[in-house]
Amino acid sequence: MTIAPGLLPEGYRDRLPPQAEAASRLLHRVIVAIGRHGYDRVTPPLAEFEESLVGRLKSARAQDLLRFVDPVSQRTLAFRPDITGQVGRIAVTRMGHRARPLRLAYGGPVLKLRATQLRPERELTQAGAELIGSDGLAAVIECLSVAIEALETAGVTGITVDLTLPDLVETLAAGPMHLPADRIDAVRELLDAKDAGGLAALGAEAYLPFIAAAGPLDTALERLRALDPAQALDSRLAAIETIAAAIGNRATLTLDPTERHGFEYQSWIGFSLFGEGLSGEIGRGGSYTILHPDGREEAAVGFSLYLDPLVDAGLGAEPRRRIFLPLGSDAAAGRVLRGQGWTTIAALVEGDDPAALGCTHIWNGTETIEL
Repeated sequence: MTIAPGLLPEGYRDRLPPQAEAASRLLHRVIVAIGRHGYDRVTPPLAEFEESLVGRLKSARAQDLLRFVDPVSQRTLAFRPDITGQVGRIAVTRMGHRARPLRLAYGGPVLKLRATQLRPERELTQAGAELIGSDGLAAVIECLSVAIEALETAGVTGITVDLTLPDLVETLAAGPMHLPADRIDAVRELLDAKDAGGLAALGAEAYLPFIAAAGPLDTALERLRALDPAQALDSRLAAIETIAAAIGNRATLTLDPTERHGFEYQSWIGFSLFGEGLSGEIGRGGSYTILHPDGREEAAVGFSLYLDPLVDAGLGAEPRRRIFLPLGSDAAAGRVLRGQGWTTIAALVEGDDPAALGCTHIWNGTETIEL
């Protein structure tokens, strides 16, 4: 079957002007904002050996990867669906000798094997930061603060941070709400799915109230403390209160203690980021561990920001200042105008139309004239 000219595979798209410029501009702004906090940029390759992408983080699975056979090595390669694991690989191999905490930033495209209803694109732009060597409270506060500042720099307003406790079930199952080891995963999945009937059928009715413990931070914390008579979650809840105090009024904080989807490799805390007027998540992060080649695990905290929803919402756009240079215009004048921030469009033939070429002004030899 012949493919129609211009047809792209499902989930892929062209970025045209001015959105392409806005996307580049937003990526630059975000990376610079992150870098101001001491995060050095790394640039991993778009594809790696499949086994390098699987297993570095606990949630990485071969079926999530878009794979192909390398004609050079005859080994299976895969496109990265996420950059976090690649940064972890760099941290424990190429930069394993560097002092900790190690602060690294990144930005670039990722390719997904499958899209979702909320995000039908399979090619996305991801930017973020990883703080490697610590997953303590100070490290979490720093990463979350940097993520919020990067989004603010990109023009996002009305930021909401939804916190979660990825190890909630393990913590309670080992203490006041004992569960057999072979039921922990099932209870965790049922809580994530908010499946009250499934929990009851499994004999885990004690965990049912945690489904309703989600909501605005103060309310959620109050409910969780009432559900935790043995204070097994005291340290977690105290940490969340400290995080809230550090963030202040820069973002609205909510808490969903049983949310697990997408947080499979996070350890004691995770968070999702949302922005006013933007569809779906625009970022995600939390604490996790990186596996070293010798089997040792290293603590880390990080976040990823998804820039495509920002571009789609019109962020990153700037007023166009395009000036038309008629035939015979002085080249030196064009250089001066570009130095002043103008985009110059030089006439190639006598009939070139400034308006049709998207110009907002014309140069008359001595001054700019608005069209």
